Amino acid sequence: MALTKLTSNLIEGGVGTDWENTIQTSNFTAVAGKGYFVNTTSGEVTINLPAGNVGDEIIIQDYAGTFATNRVQLNANGSEKIQGQALQGQITTTNASATLVYQDTTQGWTAQDVSLIPITVATSYLVIGGGGGGGHVGGGGAGGYRTNYSGTSLDLDTATNYVVTVGAGGAASTSTSSPGNATSGTNSVFSTITSAGGGYGGAVVSTWVNGIAADGGSGGGGGWDGTVADQAGGDGNTPSTSPSQGSNGGNGLTSHPNYSGGGGGGASAVGTNGSGSTGGTGGAGSANSITGSSVTYAGGGGGQGMIWGGDGTAGSGGAGGGGNGSKSNTGGVASGSAPSSGTANLGGGGGCPGYTTTGVGAGGSGVVILRYIGTKTLTNPGGGLTFSTATSGSDSVTTFTAGTGNIQFN
Repeated sequence: MALTKLTSNLIEGGVGTDWENTIQTSNFTAVAGKGYFVNTTSGEVTINLPAGNVGDEIIIQDYAGTFATNRVQLNANGSEKIQGQALQGQITTTNASATLVYQDTTQGWTAQDVSLIPITVATSYLVIGGGGGGGHVGGGGAGGYRTNYSGTSLDLDTATNYVVTVGAGGAASTSTSSPGNATSGTNSVFSTITSAGGGYGGAVVSTWVNGIAADGGSGGGGGWDGTVADQAGGDGNTPSTSPSQGSNGGNGLTSHPNYSGGGGGGASAVGTNGSGSTGGTGGAGSANSITGSSVTYAGGGGGQGMIWGGDGTAGSGGAGGGGNGSKSNTGGVASGSAPSSGTANLGGGGGCPGYTTTGVGAGGSGVVILRYIGTKTLTNPGGGLTFSTATSGSDSVTTFTAGTGNIQFN
Protein backbone atom coordinates (compact mmCIF):
# COMPACT_ATOMS: atom_id res chain seq x y z
CA MET A 1 0.00 0.00 0.00
CA ALA A 2 2.85 2.40 0.86
CA LEU A 3 4.61 1.67 -2.43
CA THR A 4 1.40 2.19 -4.37
CA LYS A 5 0.80 5.57 -2.70
CA LEU A 6 4.40 6.67 -3.35
CA THR A 7 4.12 5.75 -7.01
CA SER A 8 0.88 7.74 -7.30
CA ASN A 9 2.49 10.79 -5.68
CA LEU A 10 5.45 10.63 -8.05
CA ILE A 11 3.15 10.52 -11.05
CA GLU A 12 1.09 13.45 -9.76
CA GLY A 13 4.32 15.36 -9.08
CA GLY A 14 5.18 15.50 -12.78
CA VAL A 15 7.45 12.50 -13.32
CA GLY A 16 7.91 12.14 -17.07
CA THR A 17 7.67 15.89 -17.80
CA ASP A 18 10.88 17.52 -19.03
CA TRP A 19 10.85 21.08 -17.65
CA GLU A 20 12.72 23.80 -19.49
CA ASN A 21 15.16 25.59 -17.21
CA THR A 22 14.96 28.88 -19.15
CA ILE A 23 12.08 31.18 -18.21
CA GLN A 24 10.10 31.97 -21.37
CA THR A 25 9.52 35.71 -21.87
CA SER A 26 8.95 35.83 -25.65
CA ASN A 27 7.14 33.87 -28.32
CA PHE A 28 8.23 30.23 -28.79
CA THR A 29 7.25 26.84 -30.21
CA ALA A 30 6.43 24.20 -27.60
CA VAL A 31 7.52 20.55 -27.74
CA ALA A 32 5.33 17.68 -26.56
CA GLY A 33 6.38 16.20 -23.21
CA LYS A 34 7.87 19.46 -21.93
CA GLY A 35 6.87 21.95 -19.26
CA TYR A 36 7.48 25.69 -19.51
CA PHE A 37 7.63 28.51 -16.97
CA VAL A 38 6.23 31.54 -18.81
CA ASN A 39 6.69 35.12 -17.59
CA THR A 40 4.32 37.65 -19.17
CA THR A 41 5.30 40.60 -16.97
CA SER A 42 6.52 42.57 -20.00
CA GLY A 43 3.71 41.60 -22.39
CA GLU A 44 1.75 38.80 -24.02
CA VAL A 45 3.54 35.64 -25.09
CA THR A 46 2.42 33.48 -28.02
CA ILE A 47 3.05 29.74 -27.89
CA ASN A 48 2.91 27.76 -31.14
CA LEU A 49 1.74 24.23 -30.40
CA PRO A 50 3.30 21.25 -32.21
CA ALA A 51 1.48 18.68 -34.31
CA GLY A 52 -0.16 16.44 -31.74
CA ASN A 53 -0.30 12.71 -31.16
CA VAL A 54 -2.93 11.12 -28.93
CA GLY A 55 -1.90 11.50 -25.29
CA ASP A 56 0.78 14.16 -25.83
CA GLU A 57 1.06 16.64 -22.95
CA ILE A 58 2.47 20.15 -22.56
CA ILE A 59 2.43 22.07 -19.27
CA ILE A 60 2.33 25.87 -19.11
CA GLN A 61 3.00 27.48 -15.71
CA ASP A 62 2.39 31.17 -14.87
CA TYR A 63 5.85 32.12 -13.54
CA ALA A 64 5.08 35.61 -12.16
CA GLY A 65 1.29 35.52 -11.66
CA THR A 66 0.69 37.85 -14.60
CA PHE A 67 -1.42 35.82 -17.05
CA ALA A 68 -4.54 37.81 -16.11
CA THR A 69 -2.74 41.04 -17.07
CA ASN A 70 -0.85 39.81 -20.12
CA ARG A 71 -2.28 36.61 -21.51
CA VAL A 72 -0.63 33.61 -23.13
CA GLN A 73 -1.93 33.05 -26.66
CA LEU A 74 -1.96 29.54 -28.14
CA ASN A 75 -1.73 28.79 -31.86
CA ALA A 76 -2.55 25.31 -33.13
CA ASN A 77 -0.43 23.60 -35.77
CA GLY A 78 -1.98 23.89 -39.22
CA SER A 79 -5.64 22.86 -39.17
CA GLU A 80 -5.49 21.21 -35.74
CA LYS A 81 -7.92 22.36 -33.06
CA ILE A 82 -7.89 23.80 -29.57
CA GLN A 83 -10.78 22.89 -27.26
CA GLY A 84 -12.50 21.30 -30.26
CA GLN A 85 -12.51 24.49 -32.34
CA ALA A 86 -10.36 25.81 -35.19
CA LEU A 87 -9.64 28.93 -33.15
CA GLN A 88 -6.75 30.38 -31.18
CA GLY A 89 -6.63 29.67 -27.46
CA GLN A 90 -5.63 31.82 -24.51
CA ILE A 91 -4.67 31.43 -20.85
CA THR A 92 -5.78 34.37 -18.71
CA THR A 93 -5.89 32.87 -15.20
CA THR A 94 -3.46 34.17 -12.58
CA ASN A 95 -0.99 31.47 -11.43
CA ALA A 96 -2.45 29.01 -13.92
CA SER A 97 -0.78 25.64 -14.34
CA ALA A 98 -2.37 24.46 -17.58
CA THR A 99 -1.77 20.91 -18.73
CA LEU A 100 -2.60 20.67 -22.42
CA VAL A 101 -3.49 17.16 -23.56
CA TYR A 102 -3.85 16.19 -27.22
CA GLN A 103 -6.98 14.02 -27.47
CA ASP A 104 -7.56 13.45 -31.19
CA THR A 105 -8.24 15.34 -34.42
CA THR A 106 -11.77 16.17 -33.25
CA GLN A 107 -10.87 17.84 -29.95
CA GLY A 108 -7.20 18.66 -30.49
CA TRP A 109 -5.37 20.26 -27.54
CA THR A 110 -7.53 20.70 -24.43
CA ALA A 111 -6.94 22.05 -20.93
CA GLN A 112 -9.01 23.34 -18.02
CA ASP A 113 -7.46 26.83 -17.95
CA VAL A 114 -7.60 27.42 -21.71
CA SER A 115 -10.36 29.50 -23.34
CA LEU A 116 -10.91 30.29 -26.98
CA ILE A 117 -10.21 33.63 -28.63
CA PRO A 118 -13.33 34.38 -30.69
CA ILE A 119 -12.98 35.49 -34.29
CA THR A 120 -14.02 39.11 -34.65
CA VAL A 121 -15.51 40.90 -37.63
CA ALA A 122 -14.46 44.51 -38.25
CA THR A 123 -17.77 46.27 -38.84
CA SER A 124 -18.76 49.75 -39.97
CA TYR A 125 -22.26 51.00 -39.24
CA LEU A 126 -24.71 53.74 -40.16
CA VAL A 127 -27.71 54.00 -37.82
CA ILE A 128 -30.50 56.50 -38.63
CA GLY A 129 -33.51 56.98 -36.34
CA GLY A 130 -37.06 57.47 -37.62
CA GLY A 131 -37.90 61.05 -38.61
CA GLY A 132 -40.35 63.11 -36.58
CA GLY A 133 -43.84 63.84 -37.90
CA GLY A 134 -44.68 67.28 -39.23
CA GLY A 135 -46.74 69.31 -36.77
CA HIS A 136 -49.63 71.52 -37.76
CA VAL A 137 -47.10 74.39 -38.07
CA GLY A 138 -43.50 73.16 -37.64
CA GLY A 139 -41.53 70.63 -39.68
CA GLY A 140 -40.47 67.33 -38.16
CA GLY A 141 -36.90 66.80 -37.00
CA ALA A 142 -34.73 64.22 -38.71
CA GLY A 143 -33.87 60.95 -37.04
CA GLY A 144 -30.55 60.77 -35.21
CA TYR A 145 -27.49 60.12 -37.40
CA ARG A 146 -24.67 57.95 -36.02
CA THR A 147 -21.85 56.28 -37.96
CA ASN A 148 -18.29 55.01 -37.66
CA TYR A 149 -17.77 54.61 -41.40
CA SER A 150 -14.31 55.89 -42.44
CA GLY A 151 -13.39 55.81 -38.74
CA THR A 152 -12.54 53.09 -36.23
CA SER A 153 -14.37 49.86 -36.97
CA LEU A 154 -16.36 47.97 -34.35
CA ASP A 155 -15.00 44.46 -33.74
CA LEU A 156 -17.86 42.00 -33.27
CA ASP A 157 -17.62 38.35 -32.26
CA THR A 158 -18.87 35.64 -34.55
CA ALA A 159 -21.76 33.38 -33.48
CA THR A 160 -22.98 36.10 -31.08
CA ASN A 161 -26.37 37.84 -31.09
CA TYR A 162 -26.49 41.60 -31.73
CA VAL A 163 -29.82 43.44 -31.75
CA VAL A 164 -30.96 45.52 -34.73
CA THR A 165 -34.06 47.73 -34.70
CA VAL A 166 -35.20 50.01 -37.51
CA GLY A 167 -37.12 52.98 -36.13
CA ALA A 168 -40.45 54.01 -37.66
CA GLY A 169 -41.25 57.56 -38.69
CA GLY A 170 -43.56 59.67 -36.55
CA ALA A 171 -47.15 60.46 -37.46
CA ALA A 172 -48.13 63.81 -38.96
CA SER A 173 -50.73 66.15 -37.51
CA THR A 174 -54.16 65.14 -38.84
CA SER A 175 -56.55 67.50 -37.10
CA THR A 176 -57.33 71.17 -37.62
CA SER A 177 -59.43 71.45 -34.48
CA SER A 178 -56.80 69.92 -32.19
CA PRO A 179 -53.69 69.86 -34.36
CA GLY A 180 -51.10 69.02 -31.72
CA ASN A 181 -51.22 65.29 -32.44
CA ALA A 182 -48.03 64.73 -34.40
CA THR A 183 -45.60 62.18 -32.90
CA SER A 184 -41.84 61.77 -32.81
CA GLY A 185 -39.98 59.08 -34.71
CA THR A 186 -38.77 55.98 -32.89
CA ASN A 187 -35.22 54.94 -32.17
CA SER A 188 -33.05 52.79 -34.40
CA VAL A 189 -30.58 50.46 -32.69
CA PHE A 190 -27.53 48.40 -33.57
CA SER A 191 -25.84 46.60 -30.69
CA THR A 192 -24.83 49.39 -28.27
CA ILE A 193 -25.52 52.20 -30.76
CA THR A 194 -28.87 53.99 -30.51
CA SER A 195 -29.98 56.80 -32.82
CA ALA A 196 -32.93 58.70 -31.40
CA GLY A 197 -36.11 59.38 -33.33
CA GLY A 198 -36.59 62.91 -34.62
CA GLY A 199 -38.79 65.32 -32.65
CA TYR A 200 -42.28 66.20 -33.94
CA GLY A 201 -43.05 69.67 -35.24
CA GLY A 202 -44.93 72.23 -33.15
CA ALA A 203 -48.61 73.19 -33.42
CA VAL A 204 -50.46 76.43 -32.75
CA VAL A 205 -51.04 76.64 -29.01
CA SER A 206 -49.12 75.29 -26.05
CA THR A 207 -52.23 74.02 -24.26
CA TRP A 208 -52.74 71.19 -26.75
CA VAL A 209 -50.96 67.91 -26.18
CA ASN A 210 -47.84 67.77 -28.39
CA GLY A 211 -48.31 71.45 -29.18
CA ILE A 212 -44.71 72.39 -28.38
CA ALA A 213 -42.00 71.12 -30.76
CA ALA A 214 -40.24 68.05 -29.42
CA ASP A 215 -36.59 67.30 -28.77
CA GLY A 216 -35.04 64.29 -30.47
CA GLY A 217 -32.19 63.06 -32.66
CA SER A 218 -32.88 66.37 -34.40
CA GLY A 219 -35.44 68.76 -32.95
CA GLY A 220 -38.83 69.56 -34.47
CA GLY A 221 -39.60 73.01 -35.87
CA GLY A 222 -41.48 75.44 -33.63
CA GLY A 223 -45.12 76.56 -33.93
CA TRP A 224 -46.52 80.08 -34.27
CA ASP A 225 -48.77 80.68 -31.28
CA GLY A 226 -48.42 81.27 -27.56
CA THR A 227 -45.34 82.83 -26.01
CA VAL A 228 -41.90 83.10 -27.60
CA ALA A 229 -40.91 80.05 -25.57
CA ASP A 230 -43.87 78.14 -27.02
CA GLN A 231 -42.62 78.95 -30.53
CA ALA A 232 -39.13 77.56 -29.93
CA GLY A 233 -37.82 74.65 -31.96
CA GLY A 234 -36.96 71.38 -30.24
CA ASP A 235 -33.43 70.53 -29.21
CA GLY A 236 -31.40 68.12 -31.32
CA ASN A 237 -28.79 65.64 -30.12
CA THR A 238 -31.19 64.44 -27.42
CA PRO A 239 -30.01 62.34 -25.70
CA SER A 240 -26.50 63.71 -26.12
CA THR A 241 -23.96 61.74 -28.13
CA SER A 242 -20.46 62.51 -29.35
CA PRO A 243 -20.23 63.24 -32.22
CA SER A 244 -23.62 64.94 -32.20
CA GLN A 245 -26.44 62.92 -33.76
CA GLY A 246 -28.47 65.91 -34.90
CA SER A 247 -29.38 69.61 -34.76
CA ASN A 248 -32.01 71.93 -33.29
CA GLY A 249 -35.26 72.83 -34.99
CA GLY A 250 -35.93 76.40 -36.06
CA ASN A 251 -38.31 78.76 -34.23
CA GLY A 252 -41.80 79.68 -35.32
CA LEU A 253 -43.05 83.26 -35.65
CA THR A 254 -46.27 85.20 -35.14
CA SER A 255 -46.46 88.72 -36.56
CA HIS A 256 -50.00 89.31 -37.81
CA PRO A 257 -50.88 88.99 -40.65
CA ASN A 258 -47.80 86.77 -41.11
CA TYR A 259 -47.40 83.37 -39.47
CA SER A 260 -44.62 80.83 -40.04
CA GLY A 261 -43.38 77.57 -38.58
CA GLY A 262 -39.76 76.57 -38.00
CA GLY A 263 -37.98 73.95 -40.07
CA GLY A 264 -37.03 70.67 -38.43
CA GLY A 265 -33.38 70.11 -37.59
CA GLY A 266 -31.17 67.91 -39.77
CA ALA A 267 -28.08 65.80 -39.15
CA SER A 268 -25.63 68.53 -40.16
CA ALA A 269 -27.59 71.80 -39.90
CA VAL A 270 -30.26 73.47 -37.78
CA GLY A 271 -33.70 74.09 -39.18
CA THR A 272 -34.13 77.75 -40.10
CA ASN A 273 -36.55 80.03 -38.27
CA GLY A 274 -39.87 80.98 -39.77
CA SER A 275 -39.66 84.48 -41.26
CA GLY A 276 -42.71 86.60 -42.02
CA SER A 277 -45.07 84.40 -44.02
CA THR A 278 -42.25 82.04 -45.12
CA GLY A 279 -41.86 78.70 -43.42
CA GLY A 280 -38.46 77.65 -42.13
CA THR A 281 -36.33 75.31 -44.23
CA GLY A 282 -35.48 71.89 -42.86
CA GLY A 283 -31.87 71.42 -41.79
CA ALA A 284 -29.60 69.55 -44.18
CA GLY A 285 -28.68 65.94 -43.55
CA SER A 286 -25.26 64.30 -43.93
CA ALA A 287 -23.83 62.33 -46.84
CA ASN A 288 -22.42 58.85 -46.27
CA SER A 289 -20.83 56.34 -48.67
CA ILE A 290 -21.08 53.18 -46.57
CA THR A 291 -23.03 51.45 -49.37
CA GLY A 292 -20.38 52.33 -51.96
CA SER A 293 -22.34 55.33 -53.23
CA SER A 294 -22.81 58.70 -51.57
CA VAL A 295 -26.31 59.09 -50.12
CA THR A 296 -27.56 61.91 -47.93
CA TYR A 297 -29.57 60.96 -44.85
CA ALA A 298 -31.53 62.67 -42.05
CA GLY A 299 -32.79 65.97 -43.47
CA GLY A 300 -35.33 68.03 -41.53
CA GLY A 301 -38.91 68.79 -42.62
CA GLY A 302 -40.02 72.21 -43.86
CA GLY A 303 -42.30 74.49 -41.85
CA GLN A 304 -45.60 76.17 -42.72
CA GLY A 305 -45.75 79.63 -44.28
CA MET A 306 -49.04 81.54 -43.87
CA ILE A 307 -50.39 85.01 -44.47
CA TRP A 308 -53.85 86.07 -43.31
CA GLY A 309 -56.00 86.41 -46.40
CA GLY A 310 -53.30 85.36 -48.88
CA ASP A 311 -50.74 82.69 -49.71
CA GLY A 312 -47.64 82.20 -47.62
CA THR A 313 -44.41 80.53 -48.79
CA ALA A 314 -43.74 76.93 -47.84
CA GLY A 315 -40.51 75.89 -46.19
CA SER A 316 -38.65 73.25 -48.21
CA GLY A 317 -37.34 70.01 -46.75
CA GLY A 318 -33.66 69.61 -45.99
CA ALA A 319 -31.40 67.50 -48.20
CA GLY A 320 -31.53 63.93 -46.97
CA GLY A 321 -35.19 63.07 -47.22
CA GLY A 322 -36.83 66.00 -45.42
CA GLY A 323 -40.44 66.59 -46.50
CA ASN A 324 -41.64 69.92 -47.84
CA GLY A 325 -43.87 72.11 -45.70
CA SER A 326 -47.15 73.75 -46.69
CA LYS A 327 -48.08 77.27 -47.65
CA SER A 328 -51.46 78.28 -46.36
CA ASN A 329 -53.96 81.04 -46.03
CA THR A 330 -56.83 81.18 -43.60
CA GLY A 331 -58.86 78.97 -45.91
CA GLY A 332 -56.40 76.04 -46.03
CA VAL A 333 -53.59 74.80 -48.20
CA ALA A 334 -53.09 76.97 -51.24
CA SER A 335 -53.08 75.52 -54.75
CA GLY A 336 -49.88 73.74 -55.77
CA SER A 337 -48.40 73.66 -52.29
CA ALA A 338 -49.15 70.13 -51.08
CA PRO A 339 -46.81 69.14 -48.25
CA SER A 340 -44.86 65.88 -48.30
CA SER A 341 -43.67 63.21 -45.92
CA GLY A 342 -40.09 62.42 -45.03
CA THR A 343 -38.42 59.82 -47.24
CA ALA A 344 -38.56 56.23 -46.02
CA ASN A 345 -35.24 54.73 -44.89
CA LEU A 346 -33.52 58.10 -44.95
CA GLY A 347 -34.91 59.21 -41.59
CA GLY A 348 -36.17 62.51 -43.00
CA GLY A 349 -38.46 64.71 -40.94
CA GLY A 350 -42.02 65.17 -42.19
CA GLY A 351 -43.00 68.45 -43.79
CA CYS A 352 -45.60 70.51 -41.93
CA PRO A 353 -49.02 69.40 -43.25
CA GLY A 354 -50.76 72.67 -42.38
CA TYR A 355 -54.48 72.23 -42.94
CA THR A 356 -54.10 68.89 -44.71
CA THR A 357 -55.72 66.14 -42.61
CA THR A 358 -54.84 63.02 -44.62
CA GLY A 359 -51.65 62.09 -42.77
CA VAL A 360 -49.29 63.68 -45.28
CA GLY A 361 -46.19 64.95 -43.51
CA ALA A 362 -45.23 61.80 -41.63
CA GLY A 363 -41.59 61.22 -40.77
CA GLY A 364 -39.53 58.87 -42.88
CA SER A 365 -38.49 55.53 -41.37
CA GLY A 366 -34.91 55.04 -40.29
CA VAL A 367 -32.33 52.56 -41.52
CA VAL A 368 -29.43 50.45 -40.22
CA ILE A 369 -26.57 49.68 -42.62
CA LEU A 370 -23.59 47.41 -41.81
CA ARG A 371 -20.42 46.99 -43.86
CA TYR A 372 -18.03 44.08 -43.18
CA ILE A 373 -15.57 41.76 -44.89
CA GLY A 374 -17.16 39.74 -47.66
CA THR A 375 -15.88 36.38 -46.40
CA LYS A 376 -18.33 36.55 -43.49
CA THR A 377 -22.04 35.81 -43.62
CA LEU A 378 -24.71 37.72 -41.69
CA THR A 379 -27.85 35.90 -40.55
CA ASN A 380 -31.06 36.87 -38.73
CA PRO A 381 -31.80 33.96 -36.36
CA GLY A 382 -35.45 34.02 -35.38
CA GLY A 383 -36.37 36.48 -38.13
CA GLY A 384 -38.10 39.81 -37.58
CA LEU A 385 -35.96 41.96 -39.87
CA THR A 386 -36.31 43.04 -43.49
CA PHE A 387 -32.88 43.33 -45.09
CA SER A 388 -30.80 42.81 -48.21
CA THR A 389 -27.07 42.34 -48.80
CA ALA A 390 -24.99 43.76 -51.65
CA THR A 391 -21.29 43.84 -52.49
CA SER A 392 -19.00 46.86 -52.51
CA GLY A 393 -15.43 45.97 -53.47
CA SER A 394 -14.34 43.11 -51.21
CA ASP A 395 -16.94 44.00 -48.57
CA SER A 396 -20.53 42.99 -47.97
CA VAL A 397 -23.09 45.69 -47.17
CA THR A 398 -26.32 44.71 -45.43
CA THR A 399 -29.17 47.23 -45.29
CA PHE A 400 -31.97 46.76 -42.75
CA THR A 401 -35.14 48.61 -43.74
CA ALA A 402 -37.74 47.44 -41.19
CA GLY A 403 -38.34 45.35 -38.09
CA THR A 404 -36.40 44.27 -35.04
CA GLY A 405 -34.45 41.12 -34.26
CA ASN A 406 -31.03 39.63 -33.64
CA ILE A 407 -28.21 39.18 -36.13
CA GLN A 408 -25.09 37.01 -36.12
CA PHE A 409 -21.88 36.94 -38.12
CA ASN A 410 -20.68 33.51 -39.19
